[in-house]
Amino acid sequence: MRIVFIFLSLGLLSGCSMFYDREVQWETVPPKTFPVIKAVGYAPLAEQKADSAEQRMLMAIKASKLEAYRELAEQVYGQKVDYKVTMQQAVIGNDKLKASVQGIIKGARVVKTYPVGEFYATEMELDFKQVYEIYQNSSPVRRIKSVKYY
Repeated sequence: MRIVFIFLSLGLLSGCSMFYDREVQWETVPPKTFPVIKAVGYAPLAEQKADSAEQRMLMAIKASKLEAYRELAEQVYGQKVDYKVTMQQAVIGNDKLKASVQGIIKGARVVKTYPVGEFYATEMELDFKQVYEIYQNSSPVRRIKSVKYY
């Protein structure tokens, strides 16, 4: 009986420590460096399905911008590559290669768009300082600065 009383007393005493109040101070920790990555996207004018030359030009500009975004996403997130080949296909040379890129790019900026022969090119850049500031506003990266218990 005495042992049971001692264990119950110890359990109650240790349980009291959960009821202390505390104050946690947080601080944000910015990275030491912010890289700027650049990408160029190209789109052929002749491949754009439109009735007029002006529409083909606008569509090529948009397509080149999307290609530049894809290039930025590839640099940020990497590229997933699936490669399948069987022994019979290896002899014939019928390989199956599939690549994909998936990601969200926030804060990219179009540097310039210009014609290059029968193509349109769009140069973009992604400044990670601006990306950091965007994410700080939506979901800040923080670490504990200090904790005070009362």
